[in-house]
Amino acid sequence: MVQHRPQAAGSGYITVLVVDDSITVRRVTQRLLTREGMHVVLANNGLDALDKMKTLRPDLILSDIEMPHMDGFDLARAVRADPHTADIPFIIISSRVGDKHRDIARALGVNHYLGKPYSEPALLALVRTYFPEKALA
Repeated sequence: MVQHRPQAAGSGYITVLVVDDSITVRRVTQRLLTREGMHVVLANNGLDALDKMKTLRPDLILSDIEMPHMDGFDLARAVRADPHTADIPFIIISSRVGDKHRDIARALGVNHYLGKPYSEPALLALVRTYFPEKALA
C-alpha cells in the first residue's frame, strides 16, 4: 500500500524524496527542508528511489543526474511513465548546467532544473511554488 502524507491546507507534511549519490548533498538538503517543516526521504540513486517509492508516494522529487546504477534521467523516465507517479513535481539539481542536459530534462518532463551549488533561498522559493497552500517557514 502506498503511503501519502496529507496535503490539506495548513496541515500535514510535504514529503520530499531527495536522490543524490553524495551523502553530503543528501544531508545538507535534508537539514534545509526539515527546518522548513518538510518530511524528507533519502535515496542514493534512481534504483534506491524507485524502491522507496514502492511504499511511499512523495509530493516532490529532487534528483541529481549523475549517479551509479540509475541516473536522474532514467529515474525521471520511470516516474513519468508510471501513471501513479507521473504528476509528481520533479526537480533536477545538477552540476551539469549546459543546454544539452537542460534540454534532455525538459524532454523527459522534468519541472525545473537547478545548478549546483544551489542557493538555499532559491530552492525553498521553488518548492513553495509547488505548494502555495502550505505555510512553510
